[in-house]
Amino acid sequence: MAEESEQQSDRTTPSASRVRRAPSAKLTRRALMLVAAGAVLAALVTAVVAGFGGSDDEPGGSTSAVVTTGAVAGEAFGTAVAGDCLTWTEIDASDLAKVDCAESHLFEVVKDIDLSVYPGAEWGPGSRFPSVLRFTELRDELCAPAAMNYLDGRFDPHGKFSVGLINPGEAGWAAGERTLRCGLQFSSTTGNLLPIKGTVADQDQSKVWDVGTCIGINNGVPADPVDCAQPHAFEVISVVDLSGQFPGGLPSVEDQDKYLEGTCTENANAYLGSPDALRNKTLTLFWDNLDFDSWLAGSRKVNCSVGKQVEGGGFASVTGTAAGDILIDGQPPVPPPAAPEGRSLPTPLPGAAPVPGA
Repeated sequence: MAEESEQQSDRTTPSASRVRRAPSAKLTRRALMLVAAGAVLAALVTAVVAGFGGSDDEPGGSTSAVVTTGAVAGEAFGTAVAGDCLTWTEIDASDLAKVDCAESHLFEVVKDIDLSVYPGAEWGPGSRFPSVLRFTELRDELCAPAAMNYLDGRFDPHGKFSVGLINPGEAGWAAGERTLRCGLQFSSTTGNLLPIKGTVADQDQSKVWDVGTCIGINNGVPADPVDCAQPHAFEVISVVDLSGQFPGGLPSVEDQDKYLEGTCTENANAYLGSPDALRNKTLTLFWDNLDFDSWLAGSRKVNCSVGKQVEGGGFASVTGTAAGDILIDGQPPVPPPAAPEGRSLPTPLPGAAPVPGA
């Protein structure tokens, strides 16, 4: 069995996660997200492939595990249907098993698809095993609509869960196995699968991390969650539910920003322990926005986070929780000079309207 665990690219585009800066920020988050999106997409070109008990010297070569058909590999793959939850612990998924969806798992099946019923020599006896790119196309063509139907149209394409595909592997394909399993999974920024508990239909799909989560860093780009004692790009300081402030339809980005600017600032002051901490630690406060697709799917929550943006886009490396002592790129932060004596107004944002009477 082999698994395509790439995230859908829409989830890393600026439109899927527009993040606005608070007044203290000196760089635009939108430009930063463009940099991050490009790096993530590049990282996801190579698929994560898992299989049952294959050897590296089998036809097809390389280090990808080669597998048998589902019937030989085990009942879990061979009989999985919509609603089944699957998990494994071995890197080659040789211990693939069905579990109760209330237990920790990695994949919730939304549909099993038999390619042999589709016309064309591509799926016939002796046909060549599809490439990673072809399986990615099949995921988008067959699995994405199946996931939307499975959730009665309430799938957030920019949310916590992504669409995945499990194929039978090269040896299974050679033996005539043509069944695919489409499913939902929780993919990290770099494409690694994270555990799920409960069925997706019963969960909030908002793309949020728990308060206190630190997101790792790789060449200035956000990576997977890490302990805050390790170098990271940013730290989540709050989860904000927009449903209370906006009980009706989707609020505009401007309305979201107006509300989140004050809310995230208050949350940051409480999390960091002082109204001056954000400035003194030279950190940037930013937040997420929700778009129409996410709102339509029922997502209502966003994160407020703090990190250190750098000139040209990307993040500096922060070590330690922002609520305590931190290092930025290995050095303690140096507070900026105090505002000139007698100045009572904050420095205006670029493009802001002039202060009346100024």
